[in-house]
Amino acid sequence: MPGYSISQVDTMKLCVVMVGLPARGKSLIARKIVRYLSWLSITAKSFNVGEYRRGYQSHPTAEFFDDENLESLKIRKQALKLALDDLIDWFNNSNGMVGVLDGTSMTREKRESIYNILKTNQIQPLFLESFCNDQETIMHNILDVKMTSPDYINDESKSDDNKIDSEMKINIKDPEFIINDFLKRISYFEKSYEPLDQQKDSDKSFIKLINVAQQIIINRIETYLQSRIVYFVMNLHIKPRTIWLSRHGESMYNLEGKIGGDAGLSPRGLKYAEKLPELVRQSAGYRDLTVWISTLKRTAETSQHLPYKKLQWKALDELDAGVCDGMTYEEIENKFPEDFKARDDNKYEYRYRGGESYRDVVIRLEPIIMELERQENILIVTHQAVLRCIYAYFMNVPQEESPWMSIPLHTLIKLEPKAYGTTVTRIKANIPAVSTYKEKGTSQLGEDLTDTSNKSKNIIISAKEELFNGTR
Repeated sequence: MPGYSISQVDTMKLCVVMVGLPARGKSLIARKIVRYLSWLSITAKSFNVGEYRRGYQSHPTAEFFDDENLESLKIRKQALKLALDDLIDWFNNSNGMVGVLDGTSMTREKRESIYNILKTNQIQPLFLESFCNDQETIMHNILDVKMTSPDYINDESKSDDNKIDSEMKINIKDPEFIINDFLKRISYFEKSYEPLDQQKDSDKSFIKLINVAQQIIINRIETYLQSRIVYFVMNLHIKPRTIWLSRHGESMYNLEGKIGGDAGLSPRGLKYAEKLPELVRQSAGYRDLTVWISTLKRTAETSQHLPYKKLQWKALDELDAGVCDGMTYEEIENKFPEDFKARDDNKYEYRYRGGESYRDVVIRLEPIIMELERQENILIVTHQAVLRCIYAYFMNVPQEESPWMSIPLHTLIKLEPKAYGTTVTRIKANIPAVSTYKEKGTSQLGEDLTDTSNKSKNIIISAKEELFNGTR
């Protein structure tokens, strides 16, 4: 198999055990780790202890987390046991490589118990603590994360596909109650909290993040896979931020149905370039941001009117079509019929002759993803295949589905990553453009918008939309 094959380097099953007080970004970090590893073809899954607890108590108040409340303590212990049982079963029966136990693991005694259970099942534990005493960050997390927590919203407001509809978040309690209740919840946990310690826990493999990435302590990191996770979490921050994605404007090659190349924009593409600053202003307000573009002409032309700092990345160039560069799909089907069918059969793995596959694009995009995790507000203007890979990362779309997603021209996509999903907003410029989407099994371009069988193709269409018609 091309690309990463971590299993050839590490055969040890690994469990990342989250540690820390509530409102320290643990769930966000856990989901980011799973998303990152899955994107790199590493089988990973998070087991959130809170989700198991909600099977018994879905909307608890702070008193539920008081250790002197023996009935609730019993429920919490049972939730941890169920999460561990499922995690071990997943490793044994689903070829799991990296599991994440997303809980608090507050005490040394509890961590020792988890450690022994994992080691007995030939699973290597890696403790990851998010330690934070910065009150501003903690309050940010309470306001931004806990307002979307299943503990404080109605069950019917939950959304699927890792998306959150901003208008569906119906708080069952008012914000002031939530803040006070959550602060009280934290105070109960603080009574028993025992942070990881370099002396007392010297025999354990662990990563300790202090105030997000202000300081990082690592201990007994021994395997390649552990080091990959260390490298990833070193680049994380948990502050609220927004990422905007846009394809270049319609190009002359788009009009001709050709792939690849370095063509300039069509007249309608130039209109989109003129309209893009307004769409960004409406979406971003007055927040500062940085624009990332590829080295190809059509992204530079699309971003030319944006009044922000711009950076060019070779890694953002479109998927290399090799010998098929500059051809239409009809020409490819006629000249390379076996290749045409092979690409439809496995679009993610298929590599153009002398060119790239989607997997190859993912590998070269890894530095982009790392830098995106370090940054705050970024607008990326790039190409269809590249945006599919980036969007798949943030939305945790399965690899085999990602090459079939619809990423239309002249549309700005706004992503707001949160602990319990990613809010997606689609902003249309109302400037016509051709469709460059190719359905499986045909060489013709254009989407069948009545076909809802392909979940990944319609993943953006199904997100909550905000439409700006371009006449304002």
